[in-house]
Amino acid sequence: MKSKYIKTLIGTALFSMFLVGCSSDLLTEDPRSIFTPSYFQTQAGVTGGITSLYANLRNLYGQAYYYNACETGTDEATWGASADGNFTAMDYSGAATFNAQTYPIAILWGTVFSNINTANGIIENAALVNASKHGSSDTIPSSLVSEANFFRAFDYFLLVQRYGGVPLDLGAGALKFNINPVRYSVRNTVPEVYTKCIFPDLIKAVNQLPAKQRLTGTVTKQVAQLLLAKAYLTYGWWLQNPKNIPTYPVCDRTDPNGQTAAWYFQQAYNIASAAIANPGSYGLQATYYDVNAGANDRNNEMMLYADHTQASAQYNVSSLTYGSGGAPDNFASWMLTWNYPNIRSSADGKSYSISSVQRASTQDLGRPWVRMAPPIGVFTNTFADKTNDSRYDGTFTTVYHGNWPLGGVTNSSLINANGMTVLPGAPILSFLNTDDPSIVYPASKTAGISNVGAGVMPGRADYVIGPSAISRIVYPGIWKLGPYRTDNGTTLGNPNAGSTRPFPIMKFSELFFIAAEAAVKGATTSAITGPYANDGTARGLINVIRARAGKWKFSNAQNATLVADNSAAMVAATPATIDINYILAERSREYYGEGYRIFDLRRTQTWVDIAGSYQICGTAIGDHTIQSVTRTILPANYLDPIPQGQIDGMDMTATEKAAYQNPSY
Repeated sequence: MKSKYIKTLIGTALFSMFLVGCSSDLLTEDPRSIFTPSYFQTQAGVTGGITSLYANLRNLYGQAYYYNACETGTDEATWGASADGNFTAMDYSGAATFNAQTYPIAILWGTVFSNINTANGIIENAALVNASKHGSSDTIPSSLVSEANFFRAFDYFLLVQRYGGVPLDLGAGALKFNINPVRYSVRNTVPEVYTKCIFPDLIKAVNQLPAKQRLTGTVTKQVAQLLLAKAYLTYGWWLQNPKNIPTYPVCDRTDPNGQTAAWYFQQAYNIASAAIANPGSYGLQATYYDVNAGANDRNNEMMLYADHTQASAQYNVSSLTYGSGGAPDNFASWMLTWNYPNIRSSADGKSYSISSVQRASTQDLGRPWVRMAPPIGVFTNTFADKTNDSRYDGTFTTVYHGNWPLGGVTNSSLINANGMTVLPGAPILSFLNTDDPSIVYPASKTAGISNVGAGVMPGRADYVIGPSAISRIVYPGIWKLGPYRTDNGTTLGNPNAGSTRPFPIMKFSELFFIAAEAAVKGATTSAITGPYANDGTARGLINVIRARAGKWKFSNAQNATLVADNSAAMVAATPATIDINYILAERSREYYGEGYRIFDLRRTQTWVDIAGSYQICGTAIGDHTIQSVTRTILPANYLDPIPQGQIDGMDMTATEKAAYQNPSY
């Protein structure tokens, strides 16, 4: 995979978007090359512009390099054996140089400013139309315009978390629609971005968006409540700044409106708890398996997602048979998928040459790129409880089952570990829940009979790997994000295509975590009524999530129904006192690999404490020697550099360009 870089000048009017031709209940798209003020002065134009805001989500979510920038370098992921500099640089462990030319940090910057300008155009021109129509039937509904307010705040919230203060003026004035390319820019401060844009936009969205979706997947009052609560929570941390992390552009950590960090934590709690008590059409799925099973996509726990479809390549905006390795494909899950087709079994017990687990377009498998890998601590610490807590089984593929008939191999059975016979569907390789002293790995660091350096245990026909042997080249895959197709038939399907599943962005469950974190930060709590009634404390809120995690309906490892309710054990194991580290551990169990982690660790200023070091085995097949790795994470790294392409493209003096860049880059 080549290193990629895209130069983007903020404020340009020449962006490509996808516009609307509305069906009864789904967003549909038609290509358009440019937006103009007059276009946004009709309801059809506003609707079309808003549709482009949803479509643009696919340029971030599911885009593997942006995904890498959200996960690699945290306790959830490091670089994998096939990683290039786009991945090794993001690990902060010295495997490659991280700087302003590192491609993954440029993706967000290069993607969202055109989106923001579109939102500016919608908001500004709809207001002009409504002022001139004086309430006639030709006015543009405020609920529709508020979707643009939501997305403008959404994009600025992403930017301010990663880069610090960013420009509100894209060339025509603060929060104004710009139609002329500009080559000069001034960054606003962090408080200005929050108080002039993010908070006002989201307050308007909360007040004006409907409680019911306009179309399938569109934002509502409750979605805006979730984002506003999270923005308040994040800004409260920023104001408090417990570890004296620098900000840029330099400014006092005081709120222009005179509010304190404690006030913002309280607002985050109040808004999140109100949304929990009045969820509208949203809610928690009955089990964690239900949240992430491909057959149950777009369930009512998924409040915002970047959508895809297997029904049409045109509306998927990606091939249904082969992945491009670029946006708008959803190809994030490839990165944490190891090369499982290298597992070999035998037809005669002598020559181990048959790929018994072949690449398939199924949720447990998919396309392997091995660009990222989970450290050993994910399995020994984060997911220490693999028996009561269903989230480990609902996150990873830990057992690889034989599927060779789908690939045209006609053998009715094969010889696997210990010379034992296996049938189609049987376990071929298993990652064990704990290390077992009876595992015998190949004597040398070369391929064993399994061809992937896996071990054997007496009486087992499957090859096995314990947690301490997880390496940069062999590790459990990420089941929750794996592909799901209904058109595979009796074949391997289209495993080289990007996933046609929606990529999750915001979930109802996060409201519980936001309220709990705000409570830990000192917010006054009160009992929450409604379908998710609890005492409103951090422990009470977290236990709603943990109780659900104890409920099983299916075991991915066993590939069979498993009905169990371990809720009581899960609740009993929750500490009496909840602190921020426990909330972060629970967030990782709930959202592992979904792109939350770098934001969580930077928001709470725990990045070095939690992810400053990790353990993993090496890059060679059969290397089971644990390596301890230390990351160099400096206070300045809490902000990403402004992409060098942006700096180079601006018509500014060298001094102005230097001042535009974040310190230390």
